[in-house]
Amino acid sequence: MKVEIRDIKKYFVEVRANDGINMHLEGGHIYGILGENGAGKSTLMKILSGYQSQDSGEILLDGNLARFNSPAEGLNAGIGMLYQDPLDFPPFNILENYLLGKSRKIGLEFSKAAKQVSDLAVQYGFEIDLRAEIGSLSLGERQQLELVRLLAEGAQMLILDEPTTGISTDQKTQLFDSMRRMAYDENKILVLVSHKLDEVQELCDHAYVLRKGKLVGESEVPCPNEKLVEMMFGALPTRKERNPAVGEDTLLEVKDLEVETYRLQIKDIAFEVKKGEVFGLAGLEGSGQGLLLRACAGLEEIDSGQISVNGKAINDMSYHERQSTGIAFMGAGRLEEGLIIGLTLTEHMVLAASENDFVIDWKQAQTKTVEKIET
Repeated sequence: MKVEIRDIKKYFVEVRANDGINMHLEGGHIYGILGENGAGKSTLMKILSGYQSQDSGEILLDGNLARFNSPAEGLNAGIGMLYQDPLDFPPFNILENYLLGKSRKIGLEFSKAAKQVSDLAVQYGFEIDLRAEIGSLSLGERQQLELVRLLAEGAQMLILDEPTTGISTDQKTQLFDSMRRMAYDENKILVLVSHKLDEVQELCDHAYVLRKGKLVGESEVPCPNEKLVEMMFGALPTRKERNPAVGEDTLLEVKDLEVETYRLQIKDIAFEVKKGEVFGLAGLEGSGQGLLLRACAGLEEIDSGQISVNGKAINDMSYHERQSTGIAFMGAGRLEEGLIIGLTLTEHMVLAASENDFVIDWKQAQTKTVEKIET
């Protein structure tokens, strides 16, 4: 399979998300699409997979002009995309999700579908429990299900948009091994959309670099990181000295914390965070970092121990009460825990505002939203 992108342009009002991009992709290769956030990577790949249409420009598949009005049309042509947020339904189990995304028949062939999923899982080294509900799976397991569905539909080009965000090291290794097998053994086109240089260097054999909607360069990889960084940012950024100023006062203190959920337990957690300090939590997925943060924010009930802010115990405070102490929580699941699809930025700001006026001054709300963005 050969894919050619010619002069693709996509504008969102004044934002030039894609501004005349050209690329050439062939089977048997793994390509990296690099660029910082907002460079236009995801927009271009959504156009290529049929999720949205370009304003102008052409896509050629094996020399033939193609234009897709939906992801289903893109997949029918052999192009499938694994999005940052997997397209599944948490109330259903794996097999039901597979059938929902694949079959258009009234009568569903469960036994046939189960064999298809199992065979593909074995072929690519995935571990999939057909009876497991989506809500019980990790992000990496949900990605495996989505990849199996795309492969079952005959995808010859697979686009993976930031696939390693939120998955464990073991899952990343497994994913990369599967991608190499698809590209080099089965002659598929694999595209890794990322801003992580180490992953592109490890996996890809060619990289395209986008900046502010334009294709600013390309290179065979591996290559010096400095070369890719300079293309991404226009110049090599100067490394600043780390600010050593850490206050003497303790901002957050956790003593003998224990929290247990139906899937995970953390215990004997104790640490202090000083004012002016950036405190990191490291570990593989499922090690308890997320549970600890949610407990500190008041989103999980603790079983024992104490959490204090500025010397004041906050165990009995709700999440909203803890916000008044300066605590804010940003979840890894942006759509599940942070945003409401369909609402504007201004509407989100109104929902999050501390004022609870009966009548909303939308003009003032919009002004405040713009000020926050500019700040």
